[in-house]
Formats: sequence, structure tokens, C-alpha cells
Amino acid sequence: MKVETFETPQDAAKALAGEVAELIRTRAAEGKNVVLGLATGATPLPFYPELVRMHKEEVLSFANVISFNLDEYSGLDRDHPESYWYFMHTNLFNHIDIKPENINLPSGTVKDDEIAAHCAAYEQKIKDCGGIDLQILGTGHIGFNEPGSDDTTITRQVHLDELTRSDAAPAFGGIENVPTTAITMGVATIMGAREVALMAWGEKKASIVKKAVQGPVEVAASYLQKHPNAKFLLDKGAASQL
Repeated sequence: MKVETFETPQDAAKALAGEVAELIRTRAAEGKNVVLGLATGATPLPFYPELVRMHKEEVLSFANVISFNLDEYSGLDRDHPESYWYFMHTNLFNHIDIKPENINLPSGTVKDDEIAAHCAAYEQKIKDCGGIDLQILGTGHIGFNEPGSDDTTITRQVHLDELTRSDAAPAFGGIENVPTTAITMGVATIMGAREVALMAWGEKKASIVKKAVQGPVEVAASYLQKHPNAKFLLDKGAASQL
């Protein structure tokens, strides 16, 4: 596993965006698509504006990009301000030229008796697109793979643990409004990507980064130690315990 440390999150995000741009342009020159796995939350927030800037100022086209997001809360429709559909469109998709038909996120509104089939279809579509070329991750849980998720797990519905729901409570206006379940890619799905890049910022993330990079497999991100092409992009705070 590679670990790269930067002065600021913005520096790290700019470096990663440059790598993504190179991959997109290389594939476009070959007449091929590129499949990106994308993440939500606070960690990628410096990253997406840099992609938007490159699209607007450096003519980076996303016309050959197919995207698959890691996860989505169950019970939220696309217009809910805390849905990941809303997040991705607000922060990235509405500002670039990605084709709407190439955007893939798990559905938060699929009926209970159709969830298993929906998850299986999501896995199959990733395979049909040739697999994920580069998976972008934030820290700690990767997707909604809660503690106990192992490297055999694939896309499925999961029950969210209380810590996850408590962390989300302020955004939802109280824990009673936070969904109790979500659909997430599994650890095996993520490990199937040809390349994985995980971003982490701040001293609050230092202990989880240490566990993921140096410790035994206690958190889902620890499985990345076994990945043939994974790297962590950290600011000084997140790297402070390594």
C-alpha cells in the first residue's frame, strides 16, 4: 500500500484529480470508456470542485466516464437533500458533461422485496461495464460497510450501527430522522477495482488511518492492505500517527 502525504487536503485533492484526468484522457484517446467508483461525505469535498474546475478551465470531458457510487440511504428519494444522488449532482454531475445514462447509484426507494434483485443487478452492471478502473474512497467505513463486514461482502442492504446514525444526526435534524438501513457496495466489490485511492484529512482521522494502514484487519479499510494497487492520500494531520 502506498501512502502519500500532502500539506493540505486541497493539495491532495488536486493531485488525485490530475491522475483521474490523465486516466480519462488516455482512455478517450483510445476510444474507450473509464469506470470510476465515487464516494460521498465530507472527505471528497475538496476533490469534486477540482474536477469541475478542470472541466471548465482545461476542457476535461467526462463524456467517456461511467460512474458507480458506493452507497445510498434506504428510504430517501433523489430530491432529499441528504440523499447521495442529491449530493453527487450538486457537487459534481450538474457541473460536468457526464452522460446521465452513465451515472449509477443504488436506489433509496426500491421496494423491500426487490432489494436483493436490485443489488444483484448493480453488481452485474459493474461487471458488464468491465469492472471499476479507479475507486475513490473516504476514511473509516468504506461505503456503509459497518464493523464486521469482511472481504466476501458484495452490494447489499445493511443495517446502520448507532455510531453511524449518530454521526449523521445533525444533518438530518435528529437521529430519529436518520434511516436505519442503506444499500452499499461490499468490500469484495471495492477490492475488485483495479486501483483504489482513499483520502483522509485531519488529526481526528489519524487513529483510523493508522489502523487501516498498519494494524490488523479491524476496519473495512484495513482490507486495502491486501489490494495490489491501493494508496492513501493524506494531509499531515491524518498521517500524524504513522
